[in-house]
This record gives sequence, C-alpha cells and structure tokens, in this order.
Amino acid sequence: MFRVDLNSDLGEGFGRYTIGMDDGIIPLISSANIACGFHASDPVVMVETVKKAKEAGIQVGAHPGFPDLMGFGRRNMNISLEEAKAYTLYQISALGGICKAQGMKLQHVKPHGAMYNMAAKDYELSKAICEAVKEYDPQLVVMGLSGSETIRAAKDLGLRTAEEVFADRGYEEDGSLVNRKKAGAFIHDENEAITRVIRMVKEGKVTAVTGKDIEIQADSICVHGDGEKALLFVEKIRNAFEAEGIIVGDVVK
Repeated sequence: MFRVDLNSDLGEGFGRYTIGMDDGIIPLISSANIACGFHASDPVVMVETVKKAKEAGIQVGAHPGFPDLMGFGRRNMNISLEEAKAYTLYQISALGGICKAQGMKLQHVKPHGAMYNMAAKDYELSKAICEAVKEYDPQLVVMGLSGSETIRAAKDLGLRTAEEVFADRGYEEDGSLVNRKKAGAFIHDENEAITRVIRMVKEGKVTAVTGKDIEIQADSICVHGDGEKALLFVEKIRNAFEAEGIIVGDVVK
C-alpha cells in the first residue's frame, strides 16, 4: 500500500488581484501551502483561504518567502541568517494565528520560491528556517525538496519532515530542480509526468535530464492549480493513483 500527500501553493492573490484557481484545486489536494504576505497574499486572502481549506477538510501549511512582492519571491536575496529566521517566524506566526482563530492547526511549513531553492542547497540557511519552525511549534512538519539540505537540517533539529517531489519539473543528477530558464525544466507531456510521479512514489526513482536514474523520496507531490488545464491534470493524477493503488492523504502519517 502506497500513500502520498498532494500539496498546492494557494492564497497567492492580494488586494484587487486574483491569482490561481484555489476553489478548483482545493477539492483535489490533501494539503495547502498558504502564502503569508511577503511574496504574495494579504491578511484577508489568508483568512479566506484558511476557511476554504477547513471547509474542504484539508490540512494547512505556511508558505513563507522572501519579502519580494514584485518578483513573486522568485528572486534570490542576500539576507543574514538572523533575517531568514525572523522572516520565517513572522510569517508562520501570522498564518498560525489565523488558523487558531478558525479552529484549525497548522500542519507544516514549506518555504517558497527562491527561499526554497536556496535553502535546498544551503544547510545554514535551512537551519535558520528550521530553528524558526521549531521555536514556534516543534510538532510542525518541515516540507522541502527530497534529499535537500532543508530536510537534513530539519532532521538534525529533531523536526518531522515531508520530502517533496514535483510532477511537472525536471531534475538534475544531484536531485535539484532544473532551473526554470533551462531546457528540460518542465515536463510538458501529461502522460509522461504522471508516469514519472507514479514511479517516484512506487520505486523511489526519477530520470534526471541527463538520462540517469536518481533516488528520490516522495512523501508529498506538488501540483499547480493555476489554469483549467492544470486542474484537469491533477484530476488525471488522482485517477491514475487510484488505478495504481496509491492513496492520497496528508503528510502526517
């Protein structure tokens, strides 16, 4: 029996701007990563998204990022470890407070964008992020790229972890994601993506852009919900999982 979490990044609109199709994706996933106001979202959107997650019976995680609204948190920033820790603590505290007010409990923390990718290769940055998580609530799960420094730092601090994989992204031999600007960064064929992700779950392997098979741990799969085609893709993933005997459930085993 195989069991895996399906997560998606939600609550990314702010003010008069609507981003993504949260209403469509929420019924298809088991965990939501909600933006906390730095790279996207605002307090009203955060409250609304937590309410929707509660109504759907799915789990909620904080999705902290760099303070880079214009760049959607995808631009690398040169910040100190103290800043990284404080930024993380500030954001998870905000979402955690909203969850508490709505009668929900925060399940996990997953860094966003550039913070996620930088931390995946930087142990000290990951440690600073994980220290903030532990000081806020040592029962929280840290979600990070499979085999990354984020996962290593979280385990070193005694935190629970969920190793994440991506259905539609290409991998380098070291397990990192192929840069979005490079060829092979995205898997455009839906059937290929589904076949790859089933293999990740069942065999713990994925083929890198070089053609070499690498080991990977799939506790949670990130799927995207920005666009009707993306929603149909997630539905196909769920149907394929059912056929393969893979159960979708939240990251807490």
